[in-house]
Amino acid sequence: GYQVTGVFMKNWDPLDEQGACSVDRDCEDAYRVCQKLDIPFHQISYVKEYWNEVFSDLLKEYELGRTPNPDIVCNKHIKFNYFLHYAVDNLGADAIATGHYARTSLEDEEVFQHKHVKRPQRLFRNRFEVRNTVKLLQGADLFKDQTFFLSQISQDALRKTIFPLGDLTKSFVKKIAAEHGLHHVLKKKEACSYVFLCLYGFTTTFPFQSMGVCFIGERNFENFLLEYLEPQPGNFVSIEDKKVMGTHKGWFLYTIGQRARLPGLKDAWFVVDKDVRTGDVFVAPSTDHPALYRDLLRTNRVHWIAEEPPAELVRDKMMECHFRFRHQMALEPCVLTLNQDGSVWVTLVKPARAITPGQ
Repeated sequence: GYQVTGVFMKNWDPLDEQGACSVDRDCEDAYRVCQKLDIPFHQISYVKEYWNEVFSDLLKEYELGRTPNPDIVCNKHIKFNYFLHYAVDNLGADAIATGHYARTSLEDEEVFQHKHVKRPQRLFRNRFEVRNTVKLLQGADLFKDQTFFLSQISQDALRKTIFPLGDLTKSFVKKIAAEHGLHHVLKKKEACSYVFLCLYGFTTTFPFQSMGVCFIGERNFENFLLEYLEPQPGNFVSIEDKKVMGTHKGWFLYTIGQRARLPGLKDAWFVVDKDVRTGDVFVAPSTDHPALYRDLLRTNRVHWIAEEPPAELVRDKMMECHFRFRHQMALEPCVLTLNQDGSVWVTLVKPARAITPGQ
């Protein structure tokens, strides 16, 4: 079987604030899993790197009026960069295995699904020598599919990563965990959980993780942000008649599509736009107001995992594909139009609600 090592990644310093997500408890749980599986256990701290390259970026994005996704940024800079190099250079790993519900075009489904199939002796090392481009594929459990969070990782990182949960459903994964006596991890909240399945074969490093925004814990997100950003009072303004509907503590506390709780009003109003220059947050009187829908958007320069950019898009300047801007959003058909600066126009077949800058 594979030689597997468990590694717990600490990305947030609990001494900085009083979050409800206990890093020490997560680390202890990870250690217990490794004991149960009889594999080595390591700890690695990326608190400084996470602060500099993920959390600081998150704060800057909010100040610019955008809504960032720290999980995507963390995967790009921490797990599939710093951690990957640590695993290869310090632990001698051939690959890392993560608990994401995703797959790649290099995975051999027969090898991972059927025990009676003889496993190739050089599965990992041969795959690094393959010259064909590695593609990121959806997991078999489409509801839990996490390719959205992996959208910024590099081709080299993808080649050195395996997703043992890719062909499984979450319910089946929990069944396996229960059968192996890992009941303590089944009780954990998903936001602060870690993976607990391993592969068998050559040297593989298997990360446990405390990351994402779980360090916010049970606290109010507005109060959490105000610990790091200065209040920027402004007005809630009706998108329909420009009437001032109330005041807020900062435009960065609101995202497109979010309900704006306006005192004294019985009906719900929703954020449709923000003006960072004036501090105004524009609101509409219904959750399906036309101002919440868009069928056209422009991206920044696109990160292409498999081919930069796709040959079809270069040749035709347009390409049909599917679009989502948040996890578990249904994939929507769209048409891409390539711009000279590497950005693209995305034209949706059907308008989408609350398209959020920064996602």
